[in-house]
Amino acid sequence: MTEPGEGGERPAMFEGLPAELAAAFDPARPWEILGEPLDALLATLPSERLETPIPPGVHLLGDRIVIGKGVKLYPGVVLEGPLRLGDDCEVRPGAFVRGGVWVGEGCVVGTNTEVKRSIFLDGAKAPHLNYVGDSVLGASVNLGAGTILSNFRHDGAEIEVPDGLERIATGRRKLGAVLGDGVMTGCNCVLHPGVVVGAGTQIYPGVMLRPGFYPAHHMVKLRQRVELIELHRPN
Repeated sequence: MTEPGEGGERPAMFEGLPAELAAAFDPARPWEILGEPLDALLATLPSERLETPIPPGVHLLGDRIVIGKGVKLYPGVVLEGPLRLGDDCEVRPGAFVRGGVWVGEGCVVGTNTEVKRSIFLDGAKAPHLNYVGDSVLGASVNLGAGTILSNFRHDGAEIEVPDGLERIATGRRKLGAVLGDGVMTGCNCVLHPGVVVGAGTQIYPGVMLRPGFYPAHHMVKLRQRVELIELHRPN
């Protein structure tokens, strides 16, 4: 059994970061690509490039919006630039994408899902009632229905990531999760601010995952005890 935050070797994370982000990627501080590297990448976007027709009921706000070929957009979607949606993505009704977002090819932003200042690598999916704030989803990540990537502490303090007996200061007041390629969460998971999960790891439904580094290719299990208590029926 492996415990999170033990320090030592960092989990394998990504194979397909855009070149601009890969050059700045530090496995000891993977969240830093959400800062200046993401800003620099978004700054390269043209004012507007729409390679897919925008259907009625889809709202585009702000500047620097790029939408690739074959993107499916449904009524009720709000897209606020700077934003890049790669080819063959799907954005379903009620989705709100804002705050500086880079989305690769073949990704899904689902019904009533909110995405704020995040990166989706190719094939990443947040398909059902998700919140993705200040986070990175590796290639082919799949978030179960209702999964929340929480990005803000109640006390507003700087987010720290446990690392063995130390705590790494991130310099960020808003930071969600960094999920390696192929990570899967079950329904109704809540990942606390500052979770880093290695590639291929699976997380059981209903898990509330505390901040820390979690290894690649593991199962994060939730153990529950179910009790049946007989009710006394009235005479």
